[in-house]
Amino acid sequence: MFRTPINNILMVLLGLLSACAAQDSISVSGSSTVLPIISRAAQAYSETAGQRIIVNSGGSGVGFNQLAEGKTDIGMMSRDMTPTEKAQYAEHNFTPVAIGIDAVIPVVSSEIYEAGITALSLSEIAAIYKGEINNWSEVGGPNLDILVIDKEASRGTRHTFMKAVMGDATAKAPGADLVLGANNEEQTAMAQSDAAIGMISLAWINDDVKGLAIKDGANFIEPNLKTIAEGHYPIARDLIIVIRDDIKPEAQKFVDYILSPKGQSFVEAAGYIKINP
Repeated sequence: MFRTPINNILMVLLGLLSACAAQDSISVSGSSTVLPIISRAAQAYSETAGQRIIVNSGGSGVGFNQLAEGKTDIGMMSRDMTPTEKAQYAEHNFTPVAIGIDAVIPVVSSEIYEAGITALSLSEIAAIYKGEINNWSEVGGPNLDILVIDKEASRGTRHTFMKAVMGDATAKAPGADLVLGANNEEQTAMAQSDAAIGMISLAWINDDVKGLAIKDGANFIEPNLKTIAEGHYPIARDLIIVIRDDIKPEAQKFVDYILSPKGQSFVEAAGYIKINP
């Protein structure tokens, strides 16, 4: 006859333990571009400080919304907060903290790159995403239809790319054939095609996914750490983490760690440019 009360007590105790574990941990969510930095830093910090840190991706928009709603302690973003986002949660003050520098690179399938398309102008890229250019032969490449890969509207990578290419961070892309999310998803899709164009962070370029130089008149601006660090590559951005005015001390200590020399080493390890020397 004591089974039900005891079970109820156990359930309450387990609930309290789970709540305590959640309070003791630090949660971080958002941009898949920032994720490699934070994941590396979280592992090292957990080992030295004994602090449990839970890291999830989902995109910049997801990171901000979860932070604003109190579902995460730190939001990862690879774009600026929008006025609409801040206005929607005007009861809180949000502080963006730059932790690194990156660039969004227009990329093509390795077959297209090897066929001679190693650079395009911003206007040519815009025409492709607008659906005005549909075949690689129209820009000096092989006679192949272009597979145009776009990103989900909330993604920071897309905002940065569209602002530079189209002049509007939220521009539509009527020429797109496929809409994907995280960098790794797009990297996989690019590698599986022989005629694709897309947009990914510098750190995700590999042998199957080739970064394009940007044609600017007679100049060709290569996508590399040097041109980005010097401010020449036209699709660069800060990588940021966002905190709320009521951030808990444990989370603030982790933010401070990311900005420390040790924390900044993980920015370079992830393939980006550190913000602090």
